[in-house]
Amino acid sequence: MTEPAYSKSQATVHRLVRWTHDTLPAAAGGIAFTFVIALMGYALASIPGLGYLGQLAWAILIAALYRQLRGYPERLRIGIQFTAKRLLRLAIILYGLKLNIGIVFQQGLGLMLKDVISVVVAIGLTLLIAKWLKADMSLSLLLGIGTGVCGAAAIAAVSPIVKAKEKDTALGAGLIAFLGTIVAIGYTLVQPLLPLTDTQYGVWSGVSLHEIAHVALAAAPAGEDALAISLLAKLGRVFLLVPLSVVLMLWMKRTGRIESHTKMEFPWFLLGFIAASILGSWEWTGQPIIPLPIKDTISQAASFLLAMAMVGLGLNVHLKDLRSAWRPLLAMSITTALLILLTYAMA
Repeated sequence: MTEPAYSKSQATVHRLVRWTHDTLPAAAGGIAFTFVIALMGYALASIPGLGYLGQLAWAILIAALYRQLRGYPERLRIGIQFTAKRLLRLAIILYGLKLNIGIVFQQGLGLMLKDVISVVVAIGLTLLIAKWLKADMSLSLLLGIGTGVCGAAAIAAVSPIVKAKEKDTALGAGLIAFLGTIVAIGYTLVQPLLPLTDTQYGVWSGVSLHEIAHVALAAAPAGEDALAISLLAKLGRVFLLVPLSVVLMLWMKRTGRIESHTKMEFPWFLLGFIAASILGSWEWTGQPIIPLPIKDTISQAASFLLAMAMVGLGLNVHLKDLRSAWRPLLAMSITTALLILLTYAMA
């Protein structure tokens, strides 16, 4: 009577041994691999003159270069995919700590309208121009969302919702980081020549540039007031990632990209993003419940986790894929130029 139980127990032990011997080293090795490349990206981004590109872009570039020279490290795939999917979602949740919801609603309602216009125009224009150019619409959609919302983080967040290919996610994140960096540097060069107040320049930067890092880079030379209002404007666009994700889920079902009877996985990590935002905004007796130094440390950790996830995505980039990406890149570039002009008029 005890033999079946003994056999089942023995099989469980055998599976555990195999997992420890085969899976665990590959998982740990893959995570360590992404950690090392993300660390290299961090180091390069810390060098004066190289920091304009940003840690995420450097991580993607190093990973893509590794793929061209050495191929995909198949033995470490399970750990790399864990980083690219699971740790990515954790990073997005922690990223929410940067968003002070209270400030957005109390002081930024006027900016929110401009943010909505920026997001809608960026996505709509990118798709229209991409259709005219006969560009790949999946990659163009990611680029439009990244341009309108918050760059690589937005692309990473919506990719599982729109069923994007991993190579498109990686290409989109890399292309938008590259173009956004060039544009942000251009802002710093023309800022002294523009007939805008510091506040107007800050608003313009916040509602038009791709990444939070790009906004900070462009607005900082105009002073603290410009930087504060630019980040407030940008964080409003980050907040719009949540309703946008819901709209995308409904659109996926309505357009038949998934079967109507199929139960679509809800991106629960976005609820974590909101929870983290509320937690990061909560104050008790006038003091934040999460001290600023701790919040800054967590935010830095989130940025590093995001860089690790970008490594996993960058390994899916092949140079031959870049040949087919010039049309989406052109569509995004034209959209960015038009968005800059539109938001300049609104500033």
